[in-house]
Amino acid sequence: MMRNNNNTASLFYFLLIICFAALHADASPSQADRLREFIRSRRNAPSDNKSTFKVSNIGHRVASSLLSTSYSDSEQSALKAADKITALPGQPAGVDFDQYGGYVTVDEENGRALFYYFVEAPQGASTKPLLLWLNGGPGCSSLGYGAMQELGPFRVNSDNKTLSRNKKAWNNVANVIFLESPAGVGYSYSNTSSDYDLSGDQRTADDAYLFLVNWLERFPEYKSRPFYISGESYAGHYVPQLAATILIENSYNSKTAINLRGILVGNPFLDHNMNFKGRIDYFWSHGTLSDEIFANITRHCHFDDSDGEECEGALEAFHPGQFDYYNIYAPICVDAANGAYYPSGNLPGYDPCSDYYTYSYLNDPAVQKAFHARMTNWSGCTNLDWKDSPRSMVPTIAWLIEKKLPVWIFSGDFDSVCPLPATRYSIHDLNLHVTTPWRPWTVNMEVGGYVQQYKGGFTFASVRGAGHMVPSSQADRALILLDSLLKGVLPPYVQEQ
Repeated sequence: MMRNNNNTASLFYFLLIICFAALHADASPSQADRLREFIRSRRNAPSDNKSTFKVSNIGHRVASSLLSTSYSDSEQSALKAADKITALPGQPAGVDFDQYGGYVTVDEENGRALFYYFVEAPQGASTKPLLLWLNGGPGCSSLGYGAMQELGPFRVNSDNKTLSRNKKAWNNVANVIFLESPAGVGYSYSNTSSDYDLSGDQRTADDAYLFLVNWLERFPEYKSRPFYISGESYAGHYVPQLAATILIENSYNSKTAINLRGILVGNPFLDHNMNFKGRIDYFWSHGTLSDEIFANITRHCHFDDSDGEECEGALEAFHPGQFDYYNIYAPICVDAANGAYYPSGNLPGYDPCSDYYTYSYLNDPAVQKAFHARMTNWSGCTNLDWKDSPRSMVPTIAWLIEKKLPVWIFSGDFDSVCPLPATRYSIHDLNLHVTTPWRPWTVNMEVGGYVQQYKGGFTFASVRGAGHMVPSSQADRALILLDSLLKGVLPPYVQEQ
């Protein structure tokens, strides 16, 4: 999984919208500015920072940190008790599961600590697996998006103050940790401000590993439990990189071995060039790009690192209009002139204005106190100075498959940011032999999507009618996929009677 790619990427990456976790980062108009800045930073990064993820010598990098963040058993027990959440403000009656929130220090010297929110299963928590959820960005909150708008046990209501129960929450089948990562995202922090200027894929993987090892000391009953990692968007980097880190560390030190059983990533950002190509194909095939502009783009863009001014010029004619790029068929949140906001239409179970409710709720001092978070100005995404972002995750995923780790990828087919065609192009680059051909899978007697399995257990599934945040727009179907992974079977196909 060691491979270097030289980068000569050009200005066309203004089109390459990296997969942030939601359309609005913190319910403010600065999301687009952050996005453009990240794309520019990747264009200007040194070529050696754009190679694929390297796992060599990780043990040497993290060994000293593991020693410095160790606590005694009694200290860990006290920390766990202090992290238990009595109740969240506005939560509905009848909550039948334990929940925890707090910090795990991953760097004592610099004072770097990551915030987590942990929800156990309502029934059979002691027998259910452990799952870590990571949102993308890079720099977006797993608490604000994953927990509060997608797969967590609660959704924030439009009054910004109360919560409703998510009946299709993932803690129905697993005990789920939502990690705000890296430091500087959400409630996570560092006492050393220069840490934020050293953010990148490598540090994110290392710190997430350190978090897990120390969290398992705080919750020792989960040490031997089957463990899975899931996420979406730029977590197409985070999840495989953390999995590789765990497997390497397990080979170094069996004492801290983590019982990793598989990974599940939705609408992942996997490869810069293939994501660009996939987006153009998606826009054309879904009627937002004319035949003439599509022909001109494909004539002048090679979808590799050689693209330059001619490609950029061809792209300038593309003006898709106003819609939600993360779900092109969903209503958008309209910002009215009087400061109000409202959905432009109705889609059952989905509210495009959820960012606003979440932002207000997580900035309530009473909520921050209940979560055991530091009092801070929480935001959905943070504009970090990102140092390293591999051009492609294909070599890393191939390495995980070689290590016989179950790798599942799913893709909502209404997403134009990390679209289905882009994921297919990257999967094609894996050069895997198909063992179970593309077939439908069903939920409630209708097609929930399509699935194909490959040699080595690699599985790819589409989710019909889902956008970038699959558990938000198609909660039933997302839960079926997770349950299938945990059971080690493909999602079911019930043929029409």
